[in-house]
Amino acid sequence: MEVGLDEVTVTVAGRKLVDSLTLTVPSGTVVGLLGPNGSGKSTTLRCVYRALKPSHGVVRLDGRPLDEYALRDSARRMAALTQESHTEFDFTVAEVVAMGRLPHEGSHDDDRDICAEALRQVGLSALAARSVLTLSGGERQRVLLARALAQRPRVLVLDEPTNHLDIRHQLDALALVRKLGVTVLAALHDLNLAAAYCDEVYVVDGGRVVAGGPPDLVLTPALVASVFGVIAHVVPHPVTGSPQLLFEGTTDA
Repeated sequence: MEVGLDEVTVTVAGRKLVDSLTLTVPSGTVVGLLGPNGSGKSTTLRCVYRALKPSHGVVRLDGRPLDEYALRDSARRMAALTQESHTEFDFTVAEVVAMGRLPHEGSHDDDRDICAEALRQVGLSALAARSVLTLSGGERQRVLLARALAQRPRVLVLDEPTNHLDIRHQLDALALVRKLGVTVLAALHDLNLAAAYCDEVYVVDGGRVVAGGPPDLVLTPALVASVFGVIAHVVPHPVTGSPQLLFEGTTDA
């Protein structure tokens, strides 16, 4: 299922947080949204998972405007892992993951098996009966990813999915997302993870796309210096060949 954003603009209190942003996430690909803090990444994703309505422009699923879908219909197609996904109530891990089945309520007899598989995929089967309030930040993040997987979406929208995760679970989470074969749009801070796991990346600065394409063509020293204000050297990964950035310091040092 293809995701398209066409001239999406979000204006709040007279300020454009997102400015005429256009991008395409082809079906079955992983696309990264990169940019410094405050560049408009999370605001853009909120428009995609329907937490925010654009002031102008349109988000499309397979060419159809998103607002033409009933909320439940779009929830059956799209799942989101957001930065605002707090779990402050005393639910068990299994109960939180089961919430991902709500859009499909009444349509599946195997919900329990689907939830169990989602927990297995994120390596948390043994914690199913634990209260989420007793978990570490990284464990909670993996529970929320399992909830999104239990939704069985065709599109995954991920806002900093590796937040709170140690390096092993960062790699595991992104490898899992790639293996699913669904359409993925993910905001990422780590440029090296984006280069390793994304088919394409879009770099956003000041709410506008300033570059887009395969990571090896986009993540150049000149762009990194211009957008992120750091000096970077780009080298190929010795095994995969994907670009890896070695940072030397800030451009104003």
